[in-house]
Amino acid sequence: MSGHVVTEIRRGFYLDSVALMRLSREVAAMEGVVEAALMMGSPSNLAIMRDAGLIGPDCDARPNDLVLAIKARDAASAAAARDAALAGLDRPKAAAGGADAWRPRSIAAAVGALPAANLALISVPGDFAAAEARKALRRGLNVMMFSDNVGLADELSLKREARERGLLMMGPDCGTAIIGGVPLAFANRLRRGGIGIIGASGTGTQEVSCLISEAGGGISHAIGVGGRDLKREIGGLTTMAAMDLLDADPATTSVVLISKPPHEEVARKVVARIAASAKPWVVCFLGAGKLALPPNARQAASLRDAAELALGRPVGAGFDNAAAARGASGARRAGRIEGLFSGGTLAAEAQLVLRAAGRQVVSNAPVPGVGEPGQGDAGHDRIIDLGDDEYTRGRPHPMIDPSVRDDMLRAALNDPAVAVVLVDLVIGFGAHPDPAGHLAAIVAAAGPGHAPVVASVTGTAGDPQDRARQAAALAQAGIAVAPSNHHACGLALALATAR
Repeated sequence: MSGHVVTEIRRGFYLDSVALMRLSREVAAMEGVVEAALMMGSPSNLAIMRDAGLIGPDCDARPNDLVLAIKARDAASAAAARDAALAGLDRPKAAAGGADAWRPRSIAAAVGALPAANLALISVPGDFAAAEARKALRRGLNVMMFSDNVGLADELSLKREARERGLLMMGPDCGTAIIGGVPLAFANRLRRGGIGIIGASGTGTQEVSCLISEAGGGISHAIGVGGRDLKREIGGLTTMAAMDLLDADPATTSVVLISKPPHEEVARKVVARIAASAKPWVVCFLGAGKLALPPNARQAASLRDAAELALGRPVGAGFDNAAAARGASGARRAGRIEGLFSGGTLAAEAQLVLRAAGRQVVSNAPVPGVGEPGQGDAGHDRIIDLGDDEYTRGRPHPMIDPSVRDDMLRAALNDPAVAVVLVDLVIGFGAHPDPAGHLAAIVAAAGPGHAPVVASVTGTAGDPQDRARQAAALAQAGIAVAPSNHHACGLALALATAR
């Protein structure tokens, strides 16, 4: 292992994965630190840290142990980073009222302390998530499972048990939900209203809900189902349960359903259930062909389209592509569009928009009809999902730590073959406190002659980062800001084809 490496194990110490990712980011940003990770000692996490050169083969951490691993340029930097990390680990206890403050250590203890609770949010290593979710279900709790790396068999078993008990099992890998106006995990502060959302996509749900809220509409509930729910193996169990719940909810007057194209058998079940509803529905299966829908449903081709159909009016009204293009700093040149995305569904929408415009597109997370990057794709537009596992192994998701895309952004800005750089910023609870400031600093450092940058901000005025404040910071840096990801893709096309 190159550099100075420090490894420390805290036996039997658990901290939420989002909190650990935040602390990892803080430590990794310290002077002299090459890389830092704070993870639970599950086999998959240990493999990530070994691959990154942060621990050796003799590390004996167990799944319920926390592993602190730091690689620094020198011993002094490593020691300073270790001290900062240990201090950070103690912060949650101090914030809770001191090191001796009582905190529940089990689902049973939590239910005892809060007997009126009806939902448990599970965010533990995947090896333990199913067992904890089962405990919650058996105590009458609905479950939102933020954890990933849960097997299909466990997911199917949990969702069947939830159905038998009349409960909702959201996830695994459910990153976004809003229940009764309460944002859970990566979510936004939204206006309350009559539009319900069911989403197999976290950032897709965020984009549609934020567009609706910023345009004056309101959300009743946004129910996440997990990315695999509409696969044949799971059969849409949570999706069907969510459809029943929102159909019966008097506060929900219409529903938007967001997903990548489901298995055809599952799609038929979903469409049949919509036909049995008295409410209007919008179906957004990104990348799907034309669907045979009942009269009470309309098909959306994009996230923006889904928001507009649900609202009954356009979003981003008054946005002028030409004026926004004139306001973008950077050198105008022919070339390809380089998209660097933190949101996987936003990246998928970008691929669809560019492909519909006749562009040749490649992506590391391709939608149907789009290839993967490789030889012979010079000049093709490239859309990269930076939230994919290959970019987040051993480091936080780009919504938490936007520096994941810094090196690729610097390269794209100064690549003469790149005509436009297209990026997304996703704000809200759990996200980076100032992604616009971070992005603006990278663009400013690129100097004159860089490629123009087009951005969208998924978020609302009520979010901690404030969407308007983020957009203003981007515009001040010469970055063209669009009111939606779809608008941003259209603006990028206009800049890439202008001569």
